[in-house]
Amino acid sequence: MTARRTKFYLDKQNGKWMGVCAGIADYTGIDVIWVRVGAVLVTLMGAFPWTLIAYFVVAYFAENKPLGLYADRDDEKFWQGVRTNPARSTRDVRSKFRDIDRRLADIETYYTSRNTRLANEIDSLR
Repeated sequence: MTARRTKFYLDKQNGKWMGVCAGIADYTGIDVIWVRVGAVLVTLMGAFPWTLIAYFVVAYFAENKPLGLYADRDDEKFWQGVRTNPARSTRDVRSKFRDIDRRLADIETYYTSRNTRLANEIDSLR
């Protein structure tokens, strides 16, 4: 079974305690230091029992991050972008494919217009 790259996982390899903050950092693309600082600040600002309860619930129900989930750093950044804004990611991929399609059409036009014999043969096949 292939691991889903859009799912939340505990990141115990980069975690300090149970990997929850590192998992949140991996999921959102935010630096893990800022996630930890935010969790401590929220806890100290009056949400003491609830943040610990939420932390343990997440640690209990979430799965561990599979090894080799991302091919490289660019792949990791791409999937973090997909998780934060799927519509933008889809739009970017479509835009890249349109650009590739346009460039291939330009190449095809260049090569077929330069070779009139080949262009005539292609036209005769239509």
